[in-house]
Amino acid sequence: MGTQIDPATVRVVLPYPLYTLAQCAAELALAVPRPVTLAGVIDALEAAHPRLIGAVRDRTTGKRRPLVRFYACQDDLSNLAPDAPLPDAVAAGREPLLVVGAIAGG
Repeated sequence: MGTQIDPATVRVVLPYPLYTLAQCAAELALAVPRPVTLAGVIDALEAAHPRLIGAVRDRTTGKRRPLVRFYACQDDLSNLAPDAPLPDAVAAGREPLLVVGAIAGG
């Protein structure tokens, strides 16, 4: 039998429109498979809160919605490859992954 690696507990903070849609708390703790990636966090988020399917990323392409941004450890992670590892502080649960609705207008 192989060694089982426990999932990481990742803290995710959602903006008002998303946590209202999902009918959940603004900050969530999600079990995410290791290595912790943006795609893995979104998969866990959508599995735990199916109302969010398609709200954070496009259902067809899997790409981030244009007005959704991701931040952690004072860095914009929005343009990371979906399978790129997130910062260790996020994977360890010390820092949250912030999902932010971008503001558009002029």
